[in-house]
Amino acid sequence: MKKREILKRFIGYYKPHWKLFALDTFCSLLIAAFNLFYPFITKNIINDYVPNKNMQLIITWSVVLVVIYVIRAILTYVVQYWGHILGIRMQGDMRRDMFRHLQTLPCSYFDTEKTGSLISRIVDDLFDVGELAHHGPEDLLVSLITIVGAFVMLMFVNVPLTLIVFASLPIIAFIATKLRKKMANAFKDMRKKTAAVNADVATTISGVRVTKAYGVEEYAEKRFDHVNERYKASRGSAYKVMGIFYSTLTFSTDFLYFLVLIAGGIFLYKEQINTGEFAAFILYIAMLITPIKTLISIFEQIQGGMTGFERFVEVMEQKSEVDSIDAITIGKAEGEIVFEDVSFGYSETEVLSNLNFKLEKGKTTALVGGSGGGKTTVCHLIMRFYEIDSGKILLDNVDIRDITRKSLRANMAIVAQDVFIFDGTVKENIAFGKIDASDEEIIKAAKNAGIHDYVMTLEHGYDTWVGERGVTLSGGQRQRISIARAFLKNPQILILDEATSALDNITEAQIQAAIYNLSEGRTTLVVAHRLSTIKNADKIIVLEDGQIVEEGKHDALVSKPAGAYKKMWEAMSLNC
Repeated sequence: MKKREILKRFIGYYKPHWKLFALDTFCSLLIAAFNLFYPFITKNIINDYVPNKNMQLIITWSVVLVVIYVIRAILTYVVQYWGHILGIRMQGDMRRDMFRHLQTLPCSYFDTEKTGSLISRIVDDLFDVGELAHHGPEDLLVSLITIVGAFVMLMFVNVPLTLIVFASLPIIAFIATKLRKKMANAFKDMRKKTAAVNADVATTISGVRVTKAYGVEEYAEKRFDHVNERYKASRGSAYKVMGIFYSTLTFSTDFLYFLVLIAGGIFLYKEQINTGEFAAFILYIAMLITPIKTLISIFEQIQGGMTGFERFVEVMEQKSEVDSIDAITIGKAEGEIVFEDVSFGYSETEVLSNLNFKLEKGKTTALVGGSGGGKTTVCHLIMRFYEIDSGKILLDNVDIRDITRKSLRANMAIVAQDVFIFDGTVKENIAFGKIDASDEEIIKAAKNAGIHDYVMTLEHGYDTWVGERGVTLSGGQRQRISIARAFLKNPQILILDEATSALDNITEAQIQAAIYNLSEGRTTLVVAHRLSTIKNADKIIVLEDGQIVEEGKHDALVSKPAGAYKKMWEAMSLNC
């Protein structure tokens, strides 16, 4: 996206808050205008009121100055408080838009994007964007008004001296422009390294139990140190460029002040200006240097904020999952699913090849085979987490690509081996199956999943906080909550992706009973390693290297001499 389009998009976030922006801008302009009065009043006091001993005007203008100071203090409060509120609201809007957009992105995006990097974009980057949204226009406008106003006022004092001083400003602007590009590149690289640090911290903290269990704390520390050193080096490079930027431009502004003292002193010596005008000139130049330094400092803020906004736009430009124009919304499905010559691969690696099978409505179909054979991929394709490369997947004789994703997934529930528990209460986690469910419905689902009795032993019952990723729960308890979600959703199609493979035999037997009740009357796809759990399935499909090698009932498959399923069954029996 071009810089102009990015800027236009950034300005668009001001529109909902234009009244607050107008208030902040108006108050800033008044502050700049009041600042221009002080040197002018000082000149009159030195040249006129004091020499002429006009005490009345001295007192009058002293009162005026006090009033100006009080009003300026009030305006400063408005700018500092409500200006920051403006920035907070704008970054809040961006954060909301980014989070909502992330919900619409395909699973393939999250397969390659690090969680820590996304957190960095949605928190750190947007904070800097919010600061820019507030301070950027305000500082820029006030600085420009002050510079123009000072120029006009100085022209009334002495035209030649003003032109001499202002002739140096284009040189300062040229130097700033040259150094700005280096700062932009340095800060962009720093952002990437910050995201890498966030990603490594997020991964390491999430896997802290694995780290401790395998005693690899030192390795984790070295890994983090490597990322951290890269971050430090990148930040150091950015600050080096910034140091050159500031030192060069600070010297330029100091030279400007030096030029005023020398040139003004000469003009005063030659009596081309008087003492009051010289004092006013020095005050105006001091006032002029402040906005110049502000403009210099704002470059860092602009670079940080716009780099953060560019990273925000990068995410927002990612293509969402979009239903076809003529996609239909379905109600309750019958539940028959048919794969017709389905092929699919991740990147350039083919996982499924010309797959053909049927899941009959109201019946249980089991999918077995070695690891990496494509079983979980089949589950994901049914829920349309990924788009197939070729072929068709039909739900009740309708291509799922012709059905809205929301209505398609409304008919399905998945219980996976790796259950995700959100940082919330037991009730909230079960309610993910049906957000508007009543307490009675949640309790009924928990009872059907066999988790109710345990929940009632907790101090706060269903309002008990389970911790991040359900750290306070056992594997079986997390699995039961997942099953309770499915009961609560009451789907027509149920997908069980190795839902009990990580559990002990006793817990597995208990949960199998809950799953049996859940799958009754529903179209059910079961992915399992333990063949004993699917021997009663209506149909068993053996999948190897993305292709079906056998299909049938348990008894028929084990009776096949040298059959793939029979070998798996015998291997399992020997291990038992």
